Amino acid sequence: MIERYTRPRMKAIWDLTHKYEIWLDVELLACEALERSGEVPRGVAARARKKARIDVDRIGEIEQVVKHDVIAFLESLAKPVGPEARFLHKGLTSSDIVDTSLAVQMTEAMDIILADVDDLLEVLKARALEHRETVMVGRSHGIHGEPVSFGFKLAIWYEEMRRHRERLRAVREDIAVGKLSGAMGTFAHLGPEVEEYVCAKLGLKPDPVSSQIVQRDRHAAYLCALALLAASIEKFAVEIRHLQRTEVLEAEEYFSEGQKGSSAMPHKRNPIASENLCGLARVVRANSVAGMENVALWHERDISHSSVERVVMPDSTILVDYMLARFTDLIKNLLVYPARMQRNLDLTGGLVYSQRLLLELIEGGAQRKEAYEAVQHNA
Repeated sequence: MIERYTRPRMKAIWDLTHKYEIWLDVELLACEALERSGEVPRGVAARARKKARIDVDRIGEIEQVVKHDVIAFLESLAKPVGPEARFLHKGLTSSDIVDTSLAVQMTEAMDIILADVDDLLEVLKARALEHRETVMVGRSHGIHGEPVSFGFKLAIWYEEMRRHRERLRAVREDIAVGKLSGAMGTFAHLGPEVEEYVCAKLGLKPDPVSSQIVQRDRHAAYLCALALLAASIEKFAVEIRHLQRTEVLEAEEYFSEGQKGSSAMPHKRNPIASENLCGLARVVRANSVAGMENVALWHERDISHSSVERVVMPDSTILVDYMLARFTDLIKNLLVYPARMQRNLDLTGGLVYSQRLLLELIEGGAQRKEAYEAVQHNA
């Protein structure tokens, strides 16, 4: 993702060095497990951990020749680790390393996003309570309906975000699985105890049944949960854009000192943050479709999913992190105009109370059809 929409903590999770550090950890933990079973001499993992060095440039150089990133990674360790490097990757296949490490990155990313959601919920709750009695007109089909409060509107957003938090927790749990079951996933060359040991150390669960890869429905669900969250932020942002229209102007994005709205029209104060969020939601939503395309792979695996995930996993988590932070700031500093809300509420001269009149006529003995038509005729 471009730097413009990238925050440092999330960027660090998808940094190449961090990825290779997790790869190394998985390899060394597998070595530790094999030491416990006597298949690798004692102390190999500790000595390898002490000697190992991550050299991103060197890995890239080797990959240019071997055309395989995991092999390039392993070859880059051979010189610093020395003869004991032969015990690395024993009984494993590339996806054991890649999929298990990806699960670590995805859970790390989701932990940041969940913290972002908590921050937004706190701000939404505070502003909803602040404006629980700020009366405004409610609109359906864009037309004046009946009075609501601005706090009521924000409470709806709060509850929607609370539901997203539960969904995000669920997909975090679902993606927090590792697999070290070897080629084809049959444990042909190492036992399940290695997978259990490594996953426990990494805070993951062993995948109950895997082929050569972790099945991609898990990853698709993760991306869809992010897309749903982005869609809600887009929905909220669209509402703010409508409320900031010149002829409505019931709420407005904060306009900082020195900020400019147009290169040609000095009077302009545009809802650029909301528009930005609407645009980014489209990218996150599109990425979820790519994630679903990854579910159908050939037989026990192919790598058609790999190129997609190298793009959509970092991009979607980075964008959602950015979107949540920006929207939280937007809501925290949102300008609300109660007087304008009241003025707009009064525009129809009381027609927004038509249902109350309808019910009074019915309670007075009128038939509903006649009462409805009478109120409609006089509206």
